Amino acid sequence: MEDSLQASEERHDSGFVDQLLTSTRPLRAFAISLTHDVDRAEDLVQSTLLKACDRRNRFEPGTCLQAWLFTILKNDFHTEHRKRSREVEDADGAYAARLIQLPDQLSELELRDLSEALSQLPERQREVLLMVGVEGLSYEEIAARQRVTVGTIKSRVNRARHHLAEVLGLGPEDAIGTRFSQH
Repeated sequence: MEDSLQASEERHDSGFVDQLLTSTRPLRAFAISLTHDVDRAEDLVQSTLLKACDRRNRFEPGTCLQAWLFTILKNDFHTEHRKRSREVEDADGAYAARLIQLPDQLSELELRDLSEALSQLPERQREVLLMVGVEGLSYEEIAARQRVTVGTIKSRVNRARHHLAEVLGLGPEDAIGTRFSQH
């Protein structure tokens, strides 16, 4: 019991606490000079005083307490400044949204579903849809290759897209029209 009482007295050394309190004004002035912001300076001073109390055992009696406190404050300021320099203000999440990039390729499951759905299309529809979507050919190029009119190719591609959307369980306005570029 006597040991815990003595430890309590050491933690609450009134001389140390008095010196902390008399150092508050110079610490505040120093913090304001560093931060140029009264609120941040107050936070910095409070943090410094708390750390000084927690690290009381590291202070060497007989040395200058105020210099020790200024060192703690300065180090905290620089640590905070380094952290803030790496942070980006993004309250609405717009910056983070720009950093996200979805994969360009289809997942393996999507490819399997698409391949199965394509196999259910009539051959002519499947052929023109692949020429447009995969090979990137224009309707005119496909029409010339197949020796048919451009209107016939457009009709086949349109029917293929709708049929594919139906097989995949998509609405006609869904991704198939945009995935396979229109020419």
